[in-house]
Amino acid sequence: MSPEEQATILVVDDDASHLTVLDTILKSWGYGVEKADDGSKAVEKSKKRPFDLVLMDVRMTRMSGIEALKLIKAHNPAIPVLIMTAYSSVESAVEALKTGAYDYLTKPLDFDVLKLAVERALEHTRLKAENLDLKKKLGSEFHLSDIIGTSQPMRELIDMVAMIAPSQATALIVGESGTGKELIARALHYNSRRKGGPLIVVNCAALTETLLESELFGHEKGAFTGAHKRRQGRFMQANKGTIFLDEVGEMSLTMQAKLLRVIQDREIQRVGSDETIKVDVRIVAATNRDLKADVSSGRFREDLYYRLNVVTLRVPTLRDRQEDIPLLAKHFLDKFSERNKKAIKGFTPLAMDMLLKYDWPGNVRELENTVERAVILVPGDYITDKELPLSITENYIRASNTSPPQQHAVQRPQSLEEVEKEAILATLEAAGGNKSEAARRLGITRKTLLKKLRRYGRV
Repeated sequence: MSPEEQATILVVDDDASHLTVLDTILKSWGYGVEKADDGSKAVEKSKKRPFDLVLMDVRMTRMSGIEALKLIKAHNPAIPVLIMTAYSSVESAVEALKTGAYDYLTKPLDFDVLKLAVERALEHTRLKAENLDLKKKLGSEFHLSDIIGTSQPMRELIDMVAMIAPSQATALIVGESGTGKELIARALHYNSRRKGGPLIVVNCAALTETLLESELFGHEKGAFTGAHKRRQGRFMQANKGTIFLDEVGEMSLTMQAKLLRVIQDREIQRVGSDETIKVDVRIVAATNRDLKADVSSGRFREDLYYRLNVVTLRVPTLRDRQEDIPLLAKHFLDKFSERNKKAIKGFTPLAMDMLLKYDWPGNVRELENTVERAVILVPGDYITDKELPLSITENYIRASNTSPPQQHAVQRPQSLEEVEKEAILATLEAAGGNKSEAARRLGITRKTLLKKLRRYGRV
């Protein structure tokens, strides 16, 4: 959910001044706002319309935020709720998280943290909904439980998979290491007419030339030292199904010639045998190499390249689909939390921001390993920046020191500092110029208020 789609936030607080401040700030960020000054009113409002987010204080006079949270979640379990609490009431925040709150913020609020938390909550909800729609579109036969993504590059890739999977065409999947090429191969197989047959996976880079030939085509007894009995090769095992040749670019030129014959004639020959055997198999290959460049250098056969490259599927890098990172991270968090018997709720806003600003040279596999490591190390309910690898935290520090501040997607009439100044001065005026009272209403210390007023030239 982006602000330009006019997400509507229900803000709940029995402090009228604080409610006004939040209303002003959220509207300046491009959100629609509806206000409630009590938990019971918030419950009634949430029953009448589907808000995109609830921002609610935990301590209120008539109905507490915790009680209202329970009733709102009972009516609409999907709505994200951000709880606001004082530093002295962190135990209430923990209770709120256990009850189903998305996250909590401590007072006095840091508006930058608030902005990030709101964006994360809305984005998480949007990504969950879009990913569910994609899975429904593709059907359960795709086995896409591990293929997470709603970004434009992933949408295009999944549409292409859906289009070519029913065909018998040989497919070449290209992409950097760790992008998930094998998952795309599995999607092709399980949505094809061959889904009832086997899917056989062979890593061409893991075997020597002699062993790879035996692995693919089988061998006769006595064909070489150690061949004590006839062995059926992977192509025979894949009969009536699909064979996935991972890292096909690592094959020797000799093996490339033998693979070319199989593709052309759909026949194999066991090592040590003169007999040819017909096979009915679909071939899907994958590589992280630039095969066109390898053809030019003589490292890869041109005729084999064109035989494999009937249809090309390009798997995007993680840096090209950064908007998928929150959904992928949550997927891996759930996976490893269950495996390690931990009840981890999510990521702190800072930790997620660090994940988003990292380049991920190892792609989805690196993100998966990072989340698994964090799940093992985290002592509490939320993964923080302390559980992330040094390379990610150092990258974040470098980016923070050198990068200009990101512009928000919505063109705001005022900057964040201008909005804050307006809210503070309005509250001071409402308090009759009483600085202590204004600080109390704003949820900040008197010292902080005086510091800001000095900056505005009002002291």
